[in-house]
Amino acid sequence: MKKNECYEGIVRKLKFPNKGMVEVPGESAPVLVKNTLPGQTVVFQCKKLKNGRPEGRLISVSAPSELENQSPPCPHFEDCGGCAYQTMDYGNQKRLKLEQVKALMAPVCADFPLESCASSPDEWEYRNKMEFSFGDEIKDGPLALGLHKRGSFYDIVPVPGCRIVDEDVRRILAATLNFYRDREVSYFHKKSHEGVLRHLLVRKARRTGEMLVCLVTTSQGDAFPEEYRDMLLSLELTGRFAGILHMIYDGVADVVRADQTLTLYGTDYFYEELLGLKFKISPFSFFQTNSSGAEILYEKAREYIGDIKGKVVFDLYSGTGTIAQVLAPVAKQIVGVELVEEAVDAARENARLNHLDNCRFLAGDVLKVLDELEEKPDVIVLDPPREGVHPKALQKILDFQVERIVYISCKPTSLARDLEAFLEGGYRVEKAVAVDQFPWTGNVETVVQLSKGEI
Repeated sequence: MKKNECYEGIVRKLKFPNKGMVEVPGESAPVLVKNTLPGQTVVFQCKKLKNGRPEGRLISVSAPSELENQSPPCPHFEDCGGCAYQTMDYGNQKRLKLEQVKALMAPVCADFPLESCASSPDEWEYRNKMEFSFGDEIKDGPLALGLHKRGSFYDIVPVPGCRIVDEDVRRILAATLNFYRDREVSYFHKKSHEGVLRHLLVRKARRTGEMLVCLVTTSQGDAFPEEYRDMLLSLELTGRFAGILHMIYDGVADVVRADQTLTLYGTDYFYEELLGLKFKISPFSFFQTNSSGAEILYEKAREYIGDIKGKVVFDLYSGTGTIAQVLAPVAKQIVGVELVEEAVDAARENARLNHLDNCRFLAGDVLKVLDELEEKPDVIVLDPPREGVHPKALQKILDFQVERIVYISCKPTSLARDLEAFLEGGYRVEKAVAVDQFPWTGNVETVVQLSKGEI
């Protein structure tokens, strides 16, 4: 196979989450092509050889998959890189996610007891947080504000009709773009490192309707922050602004970050409610992006934890303490460990808000903090980042020899790797369920109950 040449083949199966393994006539090994589905016939360009294996860039779909049974509901689907599964109805995409998780776990646990893929209560307009980027749609084109074009690092696709955010967010997005186009403010160019506008972060609480808007710019020019604030406050919206912030970041990394934060209106936080509890959320707080889906996820975790009356629970990778506080009313004590200090501060404040005095949150790396704890857990909850649990931390977790562990995974490939170590450590998988937190994308959460003793 030659680099930059085009080929046609059939997608036989997916490598999680949406890289198709394409069989090409005359080639001995399949080619990985992103943004494809099982059963499609696709044309792709061979772009690179990775570890001796070719990878391709999708050019077109010659014939659809049997799974594809609808036209994409979102007008931006073909260009935007945000969603992957809009040509399938919701039932088909859930079945595909379930099959993917089963396939990933099969080599590790042949009888992996995956119950189902739980639906998101909201199929559309479910995201409570979105990060949009300023740029242009074509080189030297007019200012754009939206999401990255599928397969592109530079091009930005305006998404005024995005279906996974609600109407308030769409109105803020459109109004922001018009405001800065009218004033001809430049965006920050990734190559020259010149320009003003960088990102727009919008967070909206599903339950309370409170919103936080963060405009991220450089200090290289005027972003008209006060005028921008007044324009936002004049919009007719169903929710209400808790805060409008101007963040200034002069680094070169293409990330939402702040060297300095100016509060233009209100506060730098807002409140959301889950399962009857209240949570204070700041711009960079980790919080599940699908509030109604998070309730399904945490209810499953609580069910899998079982009876914890009078028991000590370790909540490792605890974030802002959401799971810990869901469990706290019935546990003797909850000990949460989280690397991000801001998240730990938020967890402590949230515990106070919810009048929970049996939660203790510690800032630090799980690997190190476990050595410093005097308490011994009866049950452990794991909700690690996408890369999973550090192997050395995993061994320390095994050394506690607790009867039950509940593992919440946002990346099944990491779960499969960690699961192998738990099985070798004497644990068995009692229950498992996939939870669809991200409809129309290839991502899925998985909750697993691991047990050593009798349940």
